[in-house]
Amino acid sequence: HVRDAIGRRWQMSTIQVDFSLPERFDIEYNDPENQRLRPVMIHSAKFGSVERFIGVLVEHYAGAFPGWFAPVQVTIVPVADRHGTYAEQVAKTLERVEARVEIDLSSATVGEKLRRAITQKVPVVLVVGDNDVENQSVGIRLRGSEDEQRGVALDDATARIRELIARPDRT
Repeated sequence: HVRDAIGRRWQMSTIQVDFSLPERFDIEYNDPENQRLRPVMIHSAKFGSVERFIGVLVEHYAGAFPGWFAPVQVTIVPVADRHGTYAEQVAKTLERVEARVEIDLSSATVGEKLRRAITQKVPVVLVVGDNDVENQSVGIRLRGSEDEQRGVALDDATARIRELIARPDRT
């Protein structure tokens, strides 16, 4: 069993010794002396435990996974359609440092795109507009922060994101 963030206990994988199912299904075998014996059945639940474990993680982090574990680590929000090409260049740069990136090319407003990324609890949101295209920069908004740093050089932003999504060192 493990405890989640609010103290509930969850059963993970199990191994059970079962005496009743072999009897219910009338299962028998012959031993070396040719006597009929009833076996003991052993059950293991490994696969359901994976789903339960994922559920416990979602519950524990309330969906706001650490940067290294988040399914989408960075969402790029182009201010207008004309910024889509630059957003793709930014995404390729981030993918080279193994960031999991999505670009929101929907027709929604910038505010709606930001709200969607915030609701999805994406760790890093990058906003790109005219000045960013011209200066090879981005606006950065980190999960949990109301502030957006504007005009951050793409190289600096990439280094910062690399740190935020780095796996914890367990050595």
